[in-house]
Amino acid sequence: MTPQLTQTADVAIPELAGLQRRLLLAGAIGAVLSLAGAFLDLRQFMQSYLMAYMLCLGVTLGCLALGMLHQLSGGAWGVVIRRPIGAASRTLPVMTLLFLPIALGMNHLYIWTNADLVAHDEILQHKHLYLNTPFFLARAALYFIVWNALAYFLNAWSLEQDKTGDEKFARRMQMLSAGGLLAYGFTITFASFDWMMSLEPHWFSTIYGVLILGGQGLSALAFLIIVLAWLSRRAPLDTIVAPAHFHDLGNLMLAFVMLWAYFSFSQYLIIWSGNLPVEIAWYMHRLQTGWRGVGITLIVGHFVAPFVVLLSRQVKRQPELLMKVAVFVLLVRLIDLFWLIAPEFHQAGVSVSWLDAVLPLTLGSIWMAAFVYQLRGRAILPVNDPEFDEALGRIIERGAPQKAAH
Repeated sequence: MTPQLTQTADVAIPELAGLQRRLLLAGAIGAVLSLAGAFLDLRQFMQSYLMAYMLCLGVTLGCLALGMLHQLSGGAWGVVIRRPIGAASRTLPVMTLLFLPIALGMNHLYIWTNADLVAHDEILQHKHLYLNTPFFLARAALYFIVWNALAYFLNAWSLEQDKTGDEKFARRMQMLSAGGLLAYGFTITFASFDWMMSLEPHWFSTIYGVLILGGQGLSALAFLIIVLAWLSRRAPLDTIVAPAHFHDLGNLMLAFVMLWAYFSFSQYLIIWSGNLPVEIAWYMHRLQTGWRGVGITLIVGHFVAPFVVLLSRQVKRQPELLMKVAVFVLLVRLIDLFWLIAPEFHQAGVSVSWLDAVLPLTLGSIWMAAFVYQLRGRAILPVNDPEFDEALGRIIERGAPQKAAH
């Protein structure tokens, strides 16, 4: 086993430290601009912050879910991205802290926090047992406890597996992942109801949580492809990662693109065919105003374009091309969140604020700095993982690995 494979990423890839500093600087500058925006228009700040927060949280929880999925399914596809998956999931304490502006500014987001409005609205009175501030915050605390606990134990056992090679830790992670995926499914469903669907408390969709879940998986895969493409140009992964690894991840991203499209169309078809005024209203101020253009953009950019491109085997086996597709997918994921959130505040037509660009960049920089910090602290590959040899496509013996064919 080459010593380079067991070095921490900080030692193997020294430039990560400089990247982290630049990200922190960008985050600090963005934070100053964002605070200025909050003083100028707090309601717009909260709207843009929620959109940016849900994008970063989607990557974080999507990585956590993909990690648990790999523990249960096995396969070479997940071994080369195990370290980025673990680093992303360990940013959950940061995401917990970043939820505080939403908790403190919820009165500027959710109309059901207005007691006078609730007193004159029969539907809101009916939902008040669920949609009230104390219960909202208690549920949020429960979600973060579950997510942080899952990330903590999975990462702690993964670290012990690295040190000892004991297979019992692999079994523990598999057992936790079985229940953990169920817990993730329930918590993200209710979190999406609380934090996004309740922006319009008169409207509801039973498939909404699954739609958000699918989007998180797609966001996470796009992010992981970008990270792996960057790392694969540097030692030691330049001798490990092969086109077949990117091909597997490209196929998974294609599957999630189709899954998102299926969930989105199913929600639209069921609600529209039901012809119920309350449910249809959510689509009315999206499809009969300037927001229609955003919806068409999503149909083309979130489904048609990536679907057609990812059908190509050649694209999926070329890291640079696949990375460009992944960057595009992440940008369209932000547009999707904009489509889900912003029309509730601007029902007459499209309204784009400079905060819609600054806050995603700011939170993204802060999150990325935390991600790089976590990535630096561990070996770049899980060399004691039971699936490690399969991931390389051969048995690793003593001595340096041979150069992978690109």
